[in-house]
Amino acid sequence: MSTQTITVIKGDGIGPSIVEAAIQILDKAGCDFNYEYVDAGLTALEKTGDLLPEATLDAIARNKITLKGPLTTPVGEGFTSINVTLRKKFNLYSNVRPVISFKGTKARYENIDIITIRENTQGMYSGHGQVVSEDGLIAEATSIITRDGAERIVRFAFELARRENRQKVTVVHKANILKSTSGLFLKVAREVAAEYADITMQEMIVDNTCMQLVMNPQQFDVIVTTNLFGDILSDLCAGLVGGLGMAPGANIGEDCAIFEAVHGSAPDIAGKNLANPSSVILASIQMLEHLGMKDKAEKIKAALTDVIASGDRTTRDLGGSHGTTDFTAAMLERL
Repeated sequence: MSTQTITVIKGDGIGPSIVEAAIQILDKAGCDFNYEYVDAGLTALEKTGDLLPEATLDAIARNKITLKGPLTTPVGEGFTSINVTLRKKFNLYSNVRPVISFKGTKARYENIDIITIRENTQGMYSGHGQVVSEDGLIAEATSIITRDGAERIVRFAFELARRENRQKVTVVHKANILKSTSGLFLKVAREVAAEYADITMQEMIVDNTCMQLVMNPQQFDVIVTTNLFGDILSDLCAGLVGGLGMAPGANIGEDCAIFEAVHGSAPDIAGKNLANPSSVILASIQMLEHLGMKDKAEKIKAALTDVIASGDRTTRDLGGSHGTTDFTAAMLERL
C-alpha cells in the first residue's frame, strides 16, 4: 500500500502551532503519512496576493484528504469566505460535526455523543439572490433546496449512522412554516428513512430541537438538517461539551474531504503558546476514521481522554495552566 499524502493548511493565528501539534501526534501514533504543506488565508494573501492560490487548490484535489487549521478571511468588500469557497469548489456537500463529552473539561453536561450532519451547499447559504433595493429599504436572499441535495445529505446521515452502529437519526426542519424548502427536505428525508428499517428516524422542528438540546441532550444521536439550521445547531452542540475548542469538523464530498478545527484563528493569543490543540487533534481523529484507520484513531482518542481527565499539563480553557507544547508533550508520552 502506498503512503497516503495529506494536504496540510496550517492556517492563520494559532493555526500553525496547533496543526504542528496534531502532526507530531499523528507521527508518534505511527500513521506514516506524507505531508504536503500549502498556504491559504492571510498567510497566502501576504505571500501570493491570493487567499486561495491555485497551487493550494491543486494539492487539495490531488491528495483528496486535507487537514487544516483556522483561516482568517479579511473582513470587507470583495473577500468571500475561504471555507465557503472550498465547499463550493470541491462540492463538499456534507459538514460533519461530532461532539463528545470528555471528563475534565469545564462543560455543563456529561455523556454527550452527538453527530450533527449539516447540508453544506444549499439552503440559505447557497448565495443566490442576495439583493438590497436601490433605496436600501428592502433586502432579499433566496433559499434553494433540491431533491437531489436533500436526498444526498439524508442518505449520508443514515449511512454514517449504520456504519457507526448508531440507533437514531433526528431530521431537523421547519416545514410547518417553510412549507416549500423545508417541506421538500422533510418529504425526501421520510422517503430515504423508509429504506433504513434498522435505524429510528425522528422528526423535530428546529426551535424545539434547540430547547431539547439544552434540556436533555443525551436523547440525541445523529442530527441531519439544512445549511442554516446545521450551522446554528452544530455550534450549540459544541457548547454542550465545552465550546469550539473541543469541536472538530469535516467537510466531505464525493472526491475530497477537508478536516478542520472549527474555532477561529485567535490572533490575540497567536505565538504565545497558549492555544488548546484539541479541536485539530479531534479533526485528525475524524480524518483517521474516514481513512479506515480505526485503531490509530482510538489510540489517539484514548491519549486525549486521559490527558484531559487527569488534567496533565492542560491548557487554561481546560482548567490547567500550561500551553500548547506542554499539552502536546503530555499527548506524545501516552503514545
